Amino acid sequence: MRIIAELPHPDFKISILNMNQKFIVKIEQGTLEQSYKVAEMDLTDGVNSVFELLDDEFLKKVGARFVEMRTDFKDTYYRYNY
Repeated sequence: MRIIAELPHPDFKISILNMNQKFIVKIEQGTLEQSYKVAEMDLTDGVNSVFELLDDEFLKKVGARFVEMRTDFKDTYYRYNY
């Protein structure tokens, strides 16, 4: 697995990796991570097609999902520890 690109974003760390004929989009925020795998053969323009997938609408949903993930983890952490 190798990193082929990193995209600047004010809220996330976005890395694009390549492994076994797949692009892996890894989006991190603090201790949380979301990853998406896309087969190279499903994209017409290689890594440039991956950049196109990461539009504003998608990244807003990723941000909302991070909020949900953080809430879910915090809730279970407090159930376990208190």
